[in-house]
Amino acid sequence: MKSCVALTLLFVTMPVMAGEARIDGASKPNIILMMGDDHGWEETGYNGHPHVKTPVLDEMAASGLKFERFYAAHPSCSPTRASFLTGRHPNRMGTFAPGWSFRPDEITIAHVLSGAGYQCAHFGKWHVGAVRADSPVCPGAMGFHTWLSHDNFFELNPALSRNGQAPERFEGESSEILVREAIQFISQSSKTQQPFLMVIWFGSPHEPYSGLSADLALYDDLPQKYPRQVALTSNETGEQTKRAQGEVLRERYAEITAMDRAIGTLRSYLKDTGRRDNTLLFYCGDNGTSGDAALREPHRGVKGQVYEGGILVPGIIEWPAVISQPRSTSVRASTSDLMPTLCEVVEQPLPKKVIDGSSLGFVLRNEPGDRPTPLYFWEYNPARLMASSPQPTIDPKLQEGTTPLAKKMGNKWTRNFQNFVQTDIQDSDYRGPRVIIDGGWKLVIHNPKKDDARTELFDLNSDPAEKHSLTSQHSERVQVMELKLRDWQTSVLKDLTETQ
Repeated sequence: MKSCVALTLLFVTMPVMAGEARIDGASKPNIILMMGDDHGWEETGYNGHPHVKTPVLDEMAASGLKFERFYAAHPSCSPTRASFLTGRHPNRMGTFAPGWSFRPDEITIAHVLSGAGYQCAHFGKWHVGAVRADSPVCPGAMGFHTWLSHDNFFELNPALSRNGQAPERFEGESSEILVREAIQFISQSSKTQQPFLMVIWFGSPHEPYSGLSADLALYDDLPQKYPRQVALTSNETGEQTKRAQGEVLRERYAEITAMDRAIGTLRSYLKDTGRRDNTLLFYCGDNGTSGDAALREPHRGVKGQVYEGGILVPGIIEWPAVISQPRSTSVRASTSDLMPTLCEVVEQPLPKKVIDGSSLGFVLRNEPGDRPTPLYFWEYNPARLMASSPQPTIDPKLQEGTTPLAKKMGNKWTRNFQNFVQTDIQDSDYRGPRVIIDGGWKLVIHNPKKDDARTELFDLNSDPAEKHSLTSQHSERVQVMELKLRDWQTSVLKDLTETQ
């Protein structure tokens, strides 16, 4: 077993050498990577949602490459965003939960692509550290040449920081604002004749919710259909409140529809300016649907949980120069796969770090096959670490947020970040909800305390709703998967303690 793990680690850290794994069709495409905030798998028209209207995402799914099983690397936002940028599981860099930053020594897709001659920009939610210019993990420090970003989520009329300076208020619908800025960046980049990488992380549809009148009107029938009370943040006080779910859904779906429309504006601009064919346009969510909005169909679980409803998200790629015919794939993919995939696309070596993702180049080329390694998920519990009064990896003053937040955090209307040195590994560090998906089999382990582990095994191919645990019928399979998961956790904890 140990030799298999060693070979796996060797495989994922081996560089993809230039010219060795070229994507047929186009060289140095423009790359736009978009992500919604708390946008779960089921909340699209193309996945059969009964209410929400997403005509642009539906068109992308019908004309490009649709991932039937795309996963956020974690059931919450900051950790998934760290994986998106680095190809690594967030626990390797101490990004354990929302508000935990990653570390300055991480290598991002912007570092890699800027080294390949790309102009790189970030727009929208950052949430893996402070966006201020003096932060060692702001977008500029992590490889982006320019950014208009927020420390956390945002609503209508957002306050955003341009290149780490004092926040400015922008009037209007937030997704529309980000796309307008993105279009200006594309126009400016064309003057240098360099390819570009844009990461656009929308603030929608994260709570608290708000929407334009025309978008809200599309969902006026929902308040009567869903009267039960749900908890969320109040736009007025920034504190927790309770409201009828139908009212909440009306506003949430208005945000999703507005985000969808903004993506349509960007797609139209790419087409009108002759850039669409050689632009790789990607969209996903950062975790499953939040509990206040989840209708709990067709999957089990919500944001913050390692069941499918907490980690399955929309996943779509358009790239007409390579994906010339519409198709879908059942290959299970993850946000951690973006780094190795883009390294293959632009023919750059992988960073010399352990990479948890696998290249999806074979999927882009429409070749048969499946991912070579399992998918792993793990909600690390930092309680022991925090009880030890650990040293911060970054000066706390540089982790202070500056952009105003609609949700009050303690006594502040912004979001601060944290990341700490971990010097040793103990058995308790292996706890926390964790998952291995190997082929169609999914093993889920919960043991928040020392001796109360609960293990569930699901056959996702026949039971995607995770209704029937098969642990007793497949005890040998459970043991093999437990060993793989444990070995992977050991590699993560080794990275966590050695690179900081």
